[in-house]
Amino acid sequence: MTRQMTGAKMVVQALKDQGVDVVFGYPGGAVLPIYDEIFQQNDIRHILVRHEQGAVHAAEGYARSTGKPGVALVTSGPGATNAVTGLTDALLDSIPIVVLTGQVPTFMIGSDAFQEADTVGITRSCTKHNWLVKETDALAATLHEAFHVATAGRPGPVLIDIPKDVQFATGAYTPPQKVSTSRYKPQLKGDMDAINELVAAMETAKKPIFYTGGGVINSGPAASQLLRELVEQTGFPITSTLMGLGAYPASGDKWLGMLGMHGLYEANMAMHDCDLMINIGARFDDRITGRIDAFSPNSKKVHIDIDPSSINKVIRVDIPIVGDVAHVLEDILKVWKARGRKTNKEGLAKWWGKINEWQKVDCLKFTQSGKTIKPQYALQRLEALTKSHDRYICTEVGQHQMWAAQYLGFDDPNRWMTSGGLGTMGYGFPSSIGVQMAHPESLVINVAGEASWLMNMQEMGTAVQFRLPVKQFILNNERLGMVRQWQELLHGERYSHSWSEALPDFVKLAEAFGAKGIYCDNPDDLDDAIMEMINYDGPVIFDCLVEKHENCFPMIPSGEPHNKMLLGDASTKDAIGNTGAVLV
Repeated sequence: MTRQMTGAKMVVQALKDQGVDVVFGYPGGAVLPIYDEIFQQNDIRHILVRHEQGAVHAAEGYARSTGKPGVALVTSGPGATNAVTGLTDALLDSIPIVVLTGQVPTFMIGSDAFQEADTVGITRSCTKHNWLVKETDALAATLHEAFHVATAGRPGPVLIDIPKDVQFATGAYTPPQKVSTSRYKPQLKGDMDAINELVAAMETAKKPIFYTGGGVINSGPAASQLLRELVEQTGFPITSTLMGLGAYPASGDKWLGMLGMHGLYEANMAMHDCDLMINIGARFDDRITGRIDAFSPNSKKVHIDIDPSSINKVIRVDIPIVGDVAHVLEDILKVWKARGRKTNKEGLAKWWGKINEWQKVDCLKFTQSGKTIKPQYALQRLEALTKSHDRYICTEVGQHQMWAAQYLGFDDPNRWMTSGGLGTMGYGFPSSIGVQMAHPESLVINVAGEASWLMNMQEMGTAVQFRLPVKQFILNNERLGMVRQWQELLHGERYSHSWSEALPDFVKLAEAFGAKGIYCDNPDDLDDAIMEMINYDGPVIFDCLVEKHENCFPMIPSGEPHNKMLLGDASTKDAIGNTGAVLV
């Protein structure tokens, strides 16, 4: 049944009808009618962030860890422009979020009114779709359509710009089941001829590999389970992008680790030498492909993706399959089983023999010596002491992010929240707040670098106000670590502005916010300090002082193919009897 209500009330009612339980936001003049309605109800909890970028990243963390759309509410003008970074981050990583922005009254649009901005124009290129609602009677249908567009097909961010007079005016509210979503119906089922062609290639391949991405996780729990069944049934090796970690368990015996610029040696070598590459829900990002003309040069390439615009966009493939990962994997398994579950057993045995040789290089080996904490050691100990917990990991962006991907293991999807495509410094802390809101009883840790963490440090106020026990595990090398590494390797060791001479005392900073601060600079004290962090029932800033000039390896240098990697001194010494970072 339709009901008469104000536009502001429609917003809150639509959120309730869409199953929203939490909104991350910051009030301002153009959204005060909506905030007034939020005040008068108790079903939806509002989390007051300290910056609109933090609101959108928190909504991303909520969405990534639950699979449900996250919601942010911000005001017009600077409120909307502050949300742009989070929107772009969500677009590149295919994260379903709904951002509601206030706008000046319709009769003032275009007059350069106070806090007016062309929000729809500004966000057109960084949203999956956006709307400016000028009629209150159109608001309910737009709100429901926005949730459908955000979550259907390839997920992504959407934005609804709502003028203030539309919020005050009265109109007809339509419940979601009465709103047609037929205008946007992504293809879910894959082409059966292409699936049969893929299965035939799987039956004869000598050196196959599954290359998986965030699309497996976005497709839902069934996709991860079907992927695991397919891997175990076929015995094929599997690797993943940064965004796909957890879709197949890191403890699984077919797991090669992450691939790409800082991926594992065995994963990158297998991608380069394979004869059948099956891309499932990944987009051939440049951090994965390296030099395109030398990417998996001798393989038949398959690409399974729900987004038809991703097919052949970067890499030309031999077998394109447009469809939802879960639906396509289900059909692949049915066809493969019906055809007799065949694989090239002899070729596969030789392939695994080669992979085992690559694994002996032990590309993540490092030497922890003396009284300085190596960042790799810090993450090894964090993994050992937290893996038995109900744990969610967020990261900022930089060296620490890559080390976290290398040294922390994820056996389930939706446990790893990181900024992949945009590489947004400042993402991890507000994201961890969104994750903790979604999982209040779980251990939520943000692995950070001190430079990234400082970009949204103001959200400590949010964590303390709402008693969210998020743990900020800062690997403090007093440097912009990844920038410094590139300057060392590619710019003649000219360290141009890659450090700060005015870092805060993080323990005192934590205490100033009313949180707990922990400092550790000795490897002998690290385990006790990590346990203190875990056991403290509240937000923590852990300042872990680490080796200042440690580089993150393996590394594919810019312009090189997958089989040309820089390895660190420990693994290189074992592999080729040499020391120092060497291209192998």
